[in-house]
Amino acid sequence: METADREPDPRFTLANERTYLTWLSTSLALSAGGVAMAAVSADVFVPWMRTLLAVVLVALSALSAAMAYPRWRRVQQALRRSAPLPPPAIAPLLGYGVAAVAVLALMLILLSR
Repeated sequence: METADREPDPRFTLANERTYLTWLSTSLALSAGGVAMAAVSADVFVPWMRTLLAVVLVALSALSAAMAYPRWRRVQQALRRSAPLPPPAIAPLLGYGVAAVAVLALMLILLSR
């Protein structure tokens, strides 16, 4: 049985908003990392790998930004209904994606020395 919508405690609403803004900040950082990777000198990484890393970072940025508002909305609805909070579906993808970029970049740094 679903309870009627009610206004949640403002502290929870504000915490949800801060989380939403953090997803957007993460998106901006990923985008900046992708642009920085694309701007790295051609003699540092092979061009195709530099492009691949930049594309993956910017794609993760777009995904994070695109999923931030739906996540905020689902959490807000759960708060209003006193329902369990939905899991952050994007978190594993971002975590593994950033880890893969970091491992590839580390390998390229070590191999280029």
